[in-house]
Amino acid sequence: MITRPKGTYDIYGEDAKYYNYINNVFTTISELYNYNYVRTPIFEESNLFHRSVGETSDIVTKETYDFKDRGDRDLTLRPEGTAGVVRAYIENKMYGDVNQPIKLYYSGTMYRYERPQAGRYRELSQFGVEVLGSDDAMQDAEVISLAYRAMEEMGIEDITVKINSLGDKETRDRYRDALKDYLEPHIDTLCEDCQKRFKTNPLRILDCKVDKDNEVLKNAPKIKDYYNLESKERFAKVLEYLGYLDIDYELDDNLVRGLDYYNHTVFEFVSNMEELGNANTLGAGGRYNSLVEQLDGPSTPCVGFACGIDRLILILKELNKDKTIENNLDVYITAVNEEEKLKAITLAQDIRLSEIKCEIDTLNRSLKAQFKQADRLNARLLILLNSEDLQRGIITVKDNLTHEETKVDENEILDYIISNV
Repeated sequence: MITRPKGTYDIYGEDAKYYNYINNVFTTISELYNYNYVRTPIFEESNLFHRSVGETSDIVTKETYDFKDRGDRDLTLRPEGTAGVVRAYIENKMYGDVNQPIKLYYSGTMYRYERPQAGRYRELSQFGVEVLGSDDAMQDAEVISLAYRAMEEMGIEDITVKINSLGDKETRDRYRDALKDYLEPHIDTLCEDCQKRFKTNPLRILDCKVDKDNEVLKNAPKIKDYYNLESKERFAKVLEYLGYLDIDYELDDNLVRGLDYYNHTVFEFVSNMEELGNANTLGAGGRYNSLVEQLDGPSTPCVGFACGIDRLILILKELNKDKTIENNLDVYITAVNEEEKLKAITLAQDIRLSEIKCEIDTLNRSLKAQFKQADRLNARLLILLNSEDLQRGIITVKDNLTHEETKVDENEILDYIISNV
């Protein structure tokens, strides 16, 4: 038997309902905020991700799926969504559009060769938004509020935005030097990955999961002490806007994010609900003002976020938010002989065209078995077709809540169904 590759998964049944529900919530909220859908290829030129994500990031050094195609071209399965959106922005000259900024949302699969664990796979599903062309602190707050509102809509409670600012290039350069000077005498006490990051990207050491409780990191210099005036005032304005939006936030000096292209605002969404335990990170994002220029486009300020749909599915199932998932059927039509089946298929068509959820039997089950199937599907109404009634122009409808049966004129059956589901 052929099985799926390690770290991938099939979405079906209840999980598929959750997947569509989460996507629909994000899509609806994004449209309300006037964001437009964008779709980019699953694979791109390898150089796109190696340049944008950063050669020193964990994604590139450990996790990308790189391959050569038959034309000997170097390609990579996308490990994240932002780089592809930026490439599309540049290639399609969206910066010349009269409607600015460009506000986009996407949903799709990403690929990272990492150790599979709860809610994390080698093929992962993400929803994200990107805003290209605005450097206003209010835009940072809007992006955060969009994600915050979507997760609240899903029924996830007690959400906190962990937030930090990496400042501008001047701030980061000064802080990077100070951090290296501090860490150098202690580097041998840190994990092997941190020792490598010390030479390539020392800020990433602050985000280390292995050494997060190490006193060396707890006592490390804080980037806020190195902000220049512009960076300090900008971050204060973001926090002010979040306050006006009634969004709970928590300053986190060690939040740096895992990708090299971030500057200024960075953030993560976490829920403090006890049911979630350590699996409480819901999504993350930040500002990346130099990425478009880095990929040979015009200087363009940008900000965005992404949420892992797989993790959100686990969270909603853990919280038992079944009320958010529609499992019930509106109408089930029973039919046994050919005359009844002909009526069933035409009636089902009329019901479905009226945007009412309907099912008919196509396995030639007995009438008793069809009743059981209707119960399994939680059918609201049961249409009991029989030849004698049809010859008299009558259809029997059973209400599965009250268990009452009603004889309805065949010409009025659709109106009756519409009024009673």
